[in-house]
Amino acid sequence: MGHNFISRVPWGLEPSLKEKTDALGIDFDRFIEGIRNNKDISTMAEEFNVSEQTIAGLREHFERLGIQSIVGQD
Repeated sequence: MGHNFISRVPWGLEPSLKEKTDALGIDFDRFIEGIRNNKDISTMAEEFNVSEQTIAGLREHFERLGIQSIVGQD
């Protein structure tokens, strides 16, 4: 009697944080370091030459979803 296992690969609803930072030209490692060092949004926006709204959105992504956006399995 054989067992049929169905592969259950994690899936995400949106791009990972790395994909988002790459698309914006933001160095991912420096962004994470800024969060780790609790830099404020305006400082990070100036450092990466993007709007505060952009940094706030990325930071919110990190706090809500983490680095990856994997939410489950199909």
